[in-house]
Amino acid sequence: MVRTFEPQDMERVLDIWLRASIKAHDFIDASYWQSNVVAMRELYIPASQTIVIEDKSAVQGFCSLLDNQLAALFVDPDQQGRGLGRQLLEHVKSLRTELSLAVYKENSRSIAFYQSQGFTVIKEQIDPQTGHAEYLMSYKSHL
Repeated sequence: MVRTFEPQDMERVLDIWLRASIKAHDFIDASYWQSNVVAMRELYIPASQTIVIEDKSAVQGFCSLLDNQLAALFVDPDQQGRGLGRQLLEHVKSLRTELSLAVYKENSRSIAFYQSQGFTVIKEQIDPQTGHAEYLMSYKSHL
């Protein structure tokens, strides 16, 4: 079930974010992600519109919107490949006619996923926080 984030989801969302970030971004030292947990808890999640996907047992993934920017989309590493990310993205597309996101150039799996969902690469840039190259990607609804 896709639903709006609630405060009691915070620890599970942070756990998913940290484990999935370390797995997807193995080219960045894990300490970088660990050092950003507090900022996620206190700044980024509260500032965004966050949506979770859950099954009967727990939250399995989430995404966060900041205006038309898809600021985060993460699925529990143990649950990846089951279509949960696609379900979250479909829900977000029903809320916005245009979306943008940044994804690390080295994260080829995520780039392929976003391209399969209608996103196109607009430009390459450098993430000032990590120094790694990233793609700015865009989606526009054709409705």
